[in-house]
Amino acid sequence: MGDRVESVRFGHYAVPLAYAVSDAKVATGRQRPLSQIDVLTCEVATRDGLAGLGFSYTTRAGCRAQFAHAEEVGKDLLGQDPSDIGKVYDVLLWAGASVGRSGVATQALAAVDVALWDLKAKRAGLPLAKLLGAYRDSVRTYNTSGGFLHAPIEEVKARASRSLADGIGGIKIKVGQPDTREDLRRLAAVREHIGGDVPLMVDANQQWDRATALRFGRAVEEFGLVWIEEPLDAYDAEGHAQLAAALDTPIATGEMLSSVPDLVRLIDLRAADYLQPDVPRVGGITPYLKVVALADHAHLQVAPHFVMEIHLHLAAAYPRESWVEHIEWLSPLFNERLEIEGGRMRVPDRPGLGLSLAEEAAGWRLDQVEFRASAPATRPRLGRTGTAGSQPGGSARSSSESSPGRL
Repeated sequence: MGDRVESVRFGHYAVPLAYAVSDAKVATGRQRPLSQIDVLTCEVATRDGLAGLGFSYTTRAGCRAQFAHAEEVGKDLLGQDPSDIGKVYDVLLWAGASVGRSGVATQALAAVDVALWDLKAKRAGLPLAKLLGAYRDSVRTYNTSGGFLHAPIEEVKARASRSLADGIGGIKIKVGQPDTREDLRRLAAVREHIGGDVPLMVDANQQWDRATALRFGRAVEEFGLVWIEEPLDAYDAEGHAQLAAALDTPIATGEMLSSVPDLVRLIDLRAADYLQPDVPRVGGITPYLKVVALADHAHLQVAPHFVMEIHLHLAAAYPRESWVEHIEWLSPLFNERLEIEGGRMRVPDRPGLGLSLAEEAAGWRLDQVEFRASAPATRPRLGRTGTAGSQPGGSARSSSESSPGRL
């Protein structure tokens, strides 16, 4: 019969940022500054003694919903063959079919799907990139975390210098403010500071209309940008296609889309020169692979969004040279660190994703539930320090007052 899933554990973590960051959505009053990343983890263990670790995430809202959905459908993992990843995905998808096949529902499944791919690669004794079929052992990387709009331009320039000194290969800064002249001033200052040969990207976080995006795109041709990211609303595929056709500077988008059909529409319309799918948002590695196969067929570049810990492996397994986004916000969750040198991020030689949860992560855990094949569900009661004591039955929920790490 082969191996079977013996237990599955879900956790909700609130990982605080060192300081709150602001992009164009904050500048236009649509969102508040970002001060933490909420992470849904999934740990799968099998009868053969193997274990896989996966995770999904949200910003500002949604992780409690992800955790609740994972708790409802997670027990259906028990007894499944963990190597049958596609079959398991369908089982869980149908278990929660009434809430749809995108958004929170599939983002919860992403944590499970990533855990199963991690486990499968560990069973093979290979890094995930090698299991998928790597084209390279390292991937070009660019930094985003130093280029947010809350930072004065001198700080942005200083952080760009530090990133380049640390071996990162490119720099991305945020734009999309109500006054595009200020965006242009900041962009010109950064380009002058880092020089003309350093790859430079900008990200408007969906804050322009079509006319503004077109004017901005024409105005920045002289800067030789690698791409203009999310100039329009994420779901305006036609508008992105018009921009991509009208501008010499490439267009990048796709990170906010949470279903395969939405991303396929971008591909069909040639609405992005660089497609930016996000594994946790699109529902896991399994749907991600469907998307990028079509992107390669359409001769598109791929630059997956955020979660470098997962996307490094997938970018290394994409036929065309990719970019991986360097944002270190999730690094405190894990014991391991990714190596960067010469503008590139190296694929770890450890099996699977090459990640394990750090002991310090317990201090940011807000909730946890575990299912076992031979026992009832257990929900640990979380104390002030984030340590867990067993509580059988799975019916009592720890209170927010006893949940550390909440900002």
